Amino acid sequence: MNIVNNIHQSFQIPANLHANTPAEYRENSRSQVNMMVLNKQTGAVSDHHLANLPHLLSPGDLLVFNKSRTIPALLRSKDQKIEIRLARKITDLKWEALIFQNDERRDCILLEGGGQLDIVGTGSEAPLVVVEFRQISEPILSYLYKYGAPIRYEYIHKPWPMQDYQTIFASVPGSVEMPSAGRAFSWKLIQQLKKSGIQIAFLELHAGISYYGDNQWPNPKNHPEAYSIPVETIELIKKTKHHEGKIIAVGTTVVRALESFALENNPLNGETTTDLYINRQHPLQIVDGLMTGLHEPDTSHLDLLCAFTEEAYIIDAYRHALKQQYLWHEFGDLNLIF
Repeated sequence: MNIVNNIHQSFQIPANLHANTPAEYRENSRSQVNMMVLNKQTGAVSDHHLANLPHLLSPGDLLVFNKSRTIPALLRSKDQKIEIRLARKITDLKWEALIFQNDERRDCILLEGGGQLDIVGTGSEAPLVVVEFRQISEPILSYLYKYGAPIRYEYIHKPWPMQDYQTIFASVPGSVEMPSAGRAFSWKLIQQLKKSGIQIAFLELHAGISYYGDNQWPNPKNHPEAYSIPVETIELIKKTKHHEGKIIAVGTTVVRALESFALENNPLNGETTTDLYINRQHPLQIVDGLMTGLHEPDTSHLDLLCAFTEEAYIIDAYRHALKQQYLWHEFGDLNLIF
């Protein structure tokens, strides 16, 4: 896809800043991560720990989290020669997927447990294909939890348990990759935020795959994601706006869901999908601030950051993060923009 900013030319991530170990194995808890705070108005950058968050926000502000639960979306063929990464659910048995196979192409892949996966079409964009599960005698989620594993990339050197790819409040299975901005939050921190007058709300957006390999990233316009926003969350947002509190999205998935809702302007009864691509040309209607991880140079997530603040501020902040040895990716540190 075409990235419409200059940030991707401004930095590269050194190998030692790719977080390959969850925080709770590096420190005492998953909440012990660093947090770079970027003032969206002035570009000022300051360094904090996530534990400082209750002191940085104001009473009446609202944090909105994604409670989608990560599913084990990586499968291997019965002979272990083919890797399948599920990218997006179409129906229970039909998915978009990435197929990695070293030998001659197979359109029928035998899976563990007697299952079979057929390639039945091309996906919404290359290199995705459409696959269909066959010969599965149990619900597909049960099958995935029995035989699947979490998707992990080359900077993760060893497999970690499925629970390490979940936020503490994850409850609705559907994301093929973890909505990782909320990973560092503990119930202790949530309670501290509430005691400080910070409000908490939830929605669901089932995150799709974020990387195709070979320096290819999904185009959000071709990669719709399912989301649902409870009525109580919508009402809390309206109340917060009325009292001039800030709406802080915890994760780019939350931004995408809330801004999609703003465009649709209709109450959500059940699940719908969004292909919204947010960049600096997109005026934000609901979200005032963003808690997110640190993103790779060529991803659309950096375009989304430009909807919050000046591109030059983001470039300077990322250079600061590199200098201060912040850690990238799902097990890494956080960036608060507000």
